[in-house]
Amino acid sequence: MPAHHAQTTRLNDGITAIDTEYERPLQDASHLIVEGGRAAFVDTGTNNSVPLLIDALHQQNLDVAEVDYVFLTHIHLDHAGGAGLLMQKLPNALCVVHPRGIAHMIDPTRLIAGTETVYGVEDTRRMYGDIQPIEASRCVAPDDEQWFDLNGRQMQALYTQGHALHHYCLNDPASRGVFTGDSFGISYRELDTAAGALIFPTTTPTHFDPDTAHASVDRIMGCNPLQLYLTHYSRVRDLDRLAADMHAGIDAHTEIALANKDADDPLAGIRPAMSEYLKGRARAHGFKGDEDTLQAILEIDIELNAKGLVSWLQRLKKQGL
Repeated sequence: MPAHHAQTTRLNDGITAIDTEYERPLQDASHLIVEGGRAAFVDTGTNNSVPLLIDALHQQNLDVAEVDYVFLTHIHLDHAGGAGLLMQKLPNALCVVHPRGIAHMIDPTRLIAGTETVYGVEDTRRMYGDIQPIEASRCVAPDDEQWFDLNGRQMQALYTQGHALHHYCLNDPASRGVFTGDSFGISYRELDTAAGALIFPTTTPTHFDPDTAHASVDRIMGCNPLQLYLTHYSRVRDLDRLAADMHAGIDAHTEIALANKDADDPLAGIRPAMSEYLKGRARAHGFKGDEDTLQAILEIDIELNAKGLVSWLQRLKKQGL
């Protein structure tokens, strides 16, 4: 077995999910798209994920020179932290990153500082390592609805900014699928039950906006997909049900935030309410595991969603709302 053996799942239409091994198994996926011997990655994980992505290429008898694109749905570091290091190993690839994010991939100084604000300096270094810049000449900022050609396979960037202002999704008509980043929420495979997949929004700091989040879900569904490829975690189907659950979840998150709007410390009320909500959703969905297991699956999202809602309340306050 290679020193860095990627855990991969072959899906459909030349698409493979790669476990980036971010924090825990089955939390964070990069997707490899292969079309006639040419390849693209959608999201990269962190620097620690890069050897796994290269191994996933080799598992399909592909060389680093055969990768044409690295699509970054947005620049949060669990999605894009390894992009700079990966691009150093892909001689022919272009990195496609939202116009609002491109400067931060060319010079990641402010991106790193912002991440340190959320996670702290020590945890940022542990999780993400030394973030590498990408040469400006190798970065492409897509227009909304712009098409990209992967060896004849046409894929379209669609701005979906409810989770982050620097977010787009990648519409892939060849698979009747959309690579959604975080714009269609989170659906961990450990929470699948006889009722199917469980899904919930991610309101990570600092750009969450409920109206735009609703619009992003609708825009994704407007592609008439049969399946979606989430970064957290990979393929989901039964999309009409999941879209309805996403809309309900966005509203529920908003209500949790507004219930604590006037508190001296909103986070102190939002955090336990978020825990109760997400765990309650999992139990109602039929999850049978013990409390410690459920906490381990959801603890990162409980914390980040709560902090993101506090950020949203702070913006409302600045706007006098």
